[in-house]
Amino acid sequence: MHFTLDTKFQPSGDQPDAIAQLLSGINNGLTTQTLLGVTGSGKTFTMANIIEKLQRPTLILAPNKTLAAQLYGEMCDFFPQNAVEYFVSYYDYYQPEAYVPASDTYIAKDAAINAHIEQMRLSATKAVMERRDVIIVATVSAIYGLGDPQTYLSMVLHLNCGTIIDQQQLLSQLTLLQYTRNDMDFNRATYRVRGEVIDVYPAESAQEAIRIELFDDVIASLSLFNPTSGELLRRVPRLTIYPKSHYVTTHAKVLEIIEHIKADLTARVAELYSLNKLVAAERLQQRTLYDIANLQEMGYCPGIENYSRYLSGRLPGAAPPTLFDYLPADGILFIDESHVTIPQLHAMYRGDLARKQTLVEYGFRLPSALDNRPLRFAEFIQNSPQATILVTATPGQYELANTQAIVEQIVRPTGLLDPEIEIRPASNQVDDLLGEITQRIAAKERVLVTTLTKRLAENLTEYFTDFGIKLRYIHSDVGTVERVNIIRELRLGTIDVLVGINLLREGLDLPEVSLVAILDADKEGFLRSETALIQTIGRVARHINGKAILYADNITGSMARAIDETARRRAKQAAYNKKHNITPITVSKTIRDILPGSDPDNDKTKLIAQQNMLQQLLNLSAAELKTQIKSLKITMQEQVAKLEFEAAAQTRDAIKTYKAALKQIDMIV
Repeated sequence: MHFTLDTKFQPSGDQPDAIAQLLSGINNGLTTQTLLGVTGSGKTFTMANIIEKLQRPTLILAPNKTLAAQLYGEMCDFFPQNAVEYFVSYYDYYQPEAYVPASDTYIAKDAAINAHIEQMRLSATKAVMERRDVIIVATVSAIYGLGDPQTYLSMVLHLNCGTIIDQQQLLSQLTLLQYTRNDMDFNRATYRVRGEVIDVYPAESAQEAIRIELFDDVIASLSLFNPTSGELLRRVPRLTIYPKSHYVTTHAKVLEIIEHIKADLTARVAELYSLNKLVAAERLQQRTLYDIANLQEMGYCPGIENYSRYLSGRLPGAAPPTLFDYLPADGILFIDESHVTIPQLHAMYRGDLARKQTLVEYGFRLPSALDNRPLRFAEFIQNSPQATILVTATPGQYELANTQAIVEQIVRPTGLLDPEIEIRPASNQVDDLLGEITQRIAAKERVLVTTLTKRLAENLTEYFTDFGIKLRYIHSDVGTVERVNIIRELRLGTIDVLVGINLLREGLDLPEVSLVAILDADKEGFLRSETALIQTIGRVARHINGKAILYADNITGSMARAIDETARRRAKQAAYNKKHNITPITVSKTIRDILPGSDPDNDKTKLIAQQNMLQQLLNLSAAELKTQIKSLKITMQEQVAKLEFEAAAQTRDAIKTYKAALKQIDMIV
């Protein structure tokens, strides 16, 4: 299939020139270009037009999961008939394996895998292997090691109607793909058997399962059905089942790599003994032999990624296979918010190396663990597709030094100007901000607040909640899907204020937000640098009443430069509007679920229930409410003592609702 851009809009403002210049650069062989596009200028729309005109597989790198989810949703809107995929880290929580020699503390790997994100990762690699009309939106986790694509592809199971295959042979092949039989609980990466009918729930599928009907030893029918309702969707002449994991391999290959592991173990243990590291040698031998036993028995072991070099057959020190190895050479790479993404790509290798070197030195892992790593930056450049476009409103040193062309996209088609900026004292910033929030809520507009620490974000949320403000905080501890739902709640008006630290900067598209408040703006540093300030201020450039308030007692150099650059862009847009007789209008954008599989209505339902409860509590007296709050606190402490944490969390939420009711009654009195 071909890329087909589905939109009623045509490129306008600076977009036509930017599209033409970038396409000309790619066609003329330029490998790296920069799109300097301000907030609200339609950079994503420009990217979509380039994708449609080039008709090549595309990878879009984003600096974080929140922005990646937003880009994914926008690309799904632009290309509903094509394969738009989402590839981010599937860990909701991740504690890497580590060892602290100073205290002799070993920290085992601990992680919580998001099954939905894992399915989307598998769907992304499947799509890029099967078709060319593919857009993969990924985070920087795309440069981490992944299973070898050739080994992965060699393991797929092709099925055709009329093919002769024994049922036991078919089930054995499913087992090799790491699928498990479960006739009672039919979930992803499982299969069930009912006579000569075999149902398979593909690991990469979200809504379709496979039904294989045999007649003796012949595949009589292949069909796709809804795994929830059982409804038959369509019959197909052929289909392919992909492995459950990117690290799957054949039994013969497992036996082969075991011999390599044993050889390296013998050599490494001898080396440790020669260095008089007896404890490390014994530890390494025991741990590795345990992994080998698991590989022999199951074809898999915990921490198998530490043996990925053997699985891919690569030499020590060679670049590991990554998502980039799955992409065709003529693909296109967009690096969104490159001023943040590029430094992340630079830093990931060294941080990973320092931790693993300690594990190897003290006998927790073989040296092969060092090859389970992210790409070095030079390897990233070498493995990147044919053409790269860096997208940013604030180019950094890398963009300025390495790009072959800088294409500006300053003018917004909507005519919106960069926001006005006010500087106010930081001494009473919280109370002043409360007044501003109240005004914006009355106008049915939204507010973003940026803080310097997680604790301040959480404390501020609790403080404003006591005044009846509907708000949430968002930072790195908040799960991927929950972040997406919180942003959707803000747009819907379920909440009016969003508090964050570093996740409310680059790229967030929130047209309903008219005010951004930057607390402690004069604390010079990464979070209050010129780039960070410009990006944060840009979050309100999509609203006609957009304003940024910088709470500061002094004007730092970063603040001054950010204010000057904002004024320059504002003047350029104003001149364009006057020349073309344009009246600015607020951006209007459909609110949708940008991440399939999320449950945006769950929190909304809870909030409605809390609001209903609040109305009922207002009928009680202040004394009655205080008595109830005291009783609830005792109940919560008892629940915590019994380790009933979910119940305690529900009690905590009830206490907050009671306090909000008490606050309103006190204000009325």
